[in-house]
Amino acid sequence: MRPARRLGPAARPSVVAGAVLLGLAGPAAAGLTPRDLSGVGLAPPPGARAPLEAAFTDTAGRRLSLGQALDGRPALLMPLDYACRNVCDPMLAVAGTALAATGLTPGTDYRLVTLGINPRADAGTARTMVAGQLGPGPLLDSATVLTGAPGTVEAVTRAVGYAYAYDRDTESYAHPAGALVLTGDGRVARALSPLAMTARDLRLALVEAGEGRVGALSDRLLLLCYGYDPQTGIYTPLIRRILTASGLATVLAIAGLVLWLHRRSRPA
Repeated sequence: MRPARRLGPAARPSVVAGAVLLGLAGPAAAGLTPRDLSGVGLAPPPGARAPLEAAFTDTAGRRLSLGQALDGRPALLMPLDYACRNVCDPMLAVAGTALAATGLTPGTDYRLVTLGINPRADAGTARTMVAGQLGPGPLLDSATVLTGAPGTVEAVTRAVGYAYAYDRDTESYAHPAGALVLTGDGRVARALSPLAMTARDLRLALVEAGEGRVGALSDRLLLLCYGYDPQTGIYTPLIRRILTASGLATVLAIAGLVLWLHRRSRPA
């Protein structure tokens, strides 16, 4: 089993800050109201099951159903906006790192399936985004990266309790920073936050899903990938935490570089 992979380029501290800032650069006023955002979240209903017959296209242009993507194996299903530069990038990178550390074999013990919710993000955008965050290796090679018609995508997200909203003013999506563990027959076994995902929890969820076991689905994930609060004019807590952590890491990195250069310049 290969060792745990380092975070992809966009998940490194300084680049995370840049990606978040770029994603938030744009019109100062977002168009979604608190009422709009109240409907955004991840809350799988009891007995939730993804429609396996839903047909999509992968990045190689092949048509396949969700059932073919799962191939009877437990899966981590991650709905993503492939064009998002707020939280989707580091969210996928963190999930990839956790998956690599589970000790499970991608493609054999489980499947990683990403599903594009933004119809304007084409297969090329999807391929670039996922490859950049996962990096080369067995996980990327076995991952199934899907795009599809809005109605088909919505049929899947609605069935699993994944609700998102489109902001016409900023042409962006407010969506949950969440993922779902599915059994091989499409039942929702767990709802997880990739930003708080650990290898231990993920391994347990995938192993249980592989045995057909479904956990409690009573919790609603409200952590959103949506950077700007239109009512207060400030960044949401999630984005603030990422900016704060990234800024601190960047400052520490610069301080370390300055110290190293200073020591190197001192006469022997």
